[in-house]
Amino acid sequence: MAVGQCDFPIMHAVKGIKLGTSNAGIKQTQRDDILVIEMADTGCCAAVFTQNAFCAAPVLIARDHLTQEPRWLLINSGNANAGTGKQGLQDAFASCASLAGEVEGIAQQILPFSTGVIGEPLPVSKLTAALPAAVENLHETHWDRAARAIMTTDTFAKGASLVIEIAGCPVTITGISKGAGMIQPNMATMLGFIATDAKIEPALLQQCLSAAAETSFNRITVDGDTSTNDACVLLASGCSDAAEILADTPEYAKFAAAITTVCKRLAELIIRDGEGATKLIKIVVEQAQTSAEAVQVAKTIAHSPLVKTAFFASDPNWGRILAAVGRSGLEDMDLDKIEIYLGTVCIVENGGRSPGYTEQDGQRVMNQEEITVTVRLGRGEAREEVLTCDFSYDYVRINAEYRT
Repeated sequence: MAVGQCDFPIMHAVKGIKLGTSNAGIKQTQRDDILVIEMADTGCCAAVFTQNAFCAAPVLIARDHLTQEPRWLLINSGNANAGTGKQGLQDAFASCASLAGEVEGIAQQILPFSTGVIGEPLPVSKLTAALPAAVENLHETHWDRAARAIMTTDTFAKGASLVIEIAGCPVTITGISKGAGMIQPNMATMLGFIATDAKIEPALLQQCLSAAAETSFNRITVDGDTSTNDACVLLASGCSDAAEILADTPEYAKFAAAITTVCKRLAELIIRDGEGATKLIKIVVEQAQTSAEAVQVAKTIAHSPLVKTAFFASDPNWGRILAAVGRSGLEDMDLDKIEIYLGTVCIVENGGRSPGYTEQDGQRVMNQEEITVTVRLGRGEAREEVLTCDFSYDYVRINAEYRT
């Protein structure tokens, strides 16, 4: 069950971007598991990928093809094609070649992506048999179908969309993501695909995506595990009537802010759908010396199983939060300067329990579905936020039964 309202939003079509889905029966036959995204030949592409050393075969192929002016994305769910060695690389490329034959392109113009079980061979024959149907139903409005086709343990489809104005002309930004477990992105998210009709140079588009991913997808964690398949792609079709977006201009600043807004929403939806999650937890670290230091403290709290299980139990066991801050690895911490809050309730100050804290106040906050933990380090001006969720019985069940 997701935390909060997560209805699929109105998704604005993006000029020059089409999406088509079909069912290959890779792991299930109840919904589509193949997605093809096509971009107009006027466009360009940016992407960020997992830093897991055991990255999946499609990640390796996509990294290589990214330099070849890609126009199509090919995504499958149900099988990660990770931990599959040379055969996995051959299968990923063969899938690209098959799609190229359907769209009259070349394999190097296609970026492949996979998500699902690790260590099993990709059923290429099933995938390629489903491609004609996916290509046949390519359409600008199929964002809902696309969001559902890339789901694995997700309980709902995730999307975000907005329209901004650049020099008096509309520019659309629409995206989807998937992910619920094995979430500790070290670049992006499990899978994210964002499209815009803006005109922009590839290098500037890459700069925009990298910056947006850092403050959105790199600020979420469900369980501290970085997937072998993480990837996020930003497509710019160049089909808007707006003038080209240039670096160091107000137009770029507005565009970059909008891309970040979409990324942050897609990232938040992943946490709201964390496997077995019952609570959304925002961890804010203030008064750090650097942003990296703030993230380090926030993620230490977010990754603590003891903290996460206390949130699931609605137990105001503030000592677990205090202990996580203390083991976060910061040098020369002045404990007397550190303050910790549950919501607006101060639980720690001057090196210990706040004199004004009561168990009733802590319990009132812990009973909430969405909770903010604030840590003030008293050693600088940097501030960062990390989103996480609790650990419930269902998290263990979902992952224990993942391959059964």
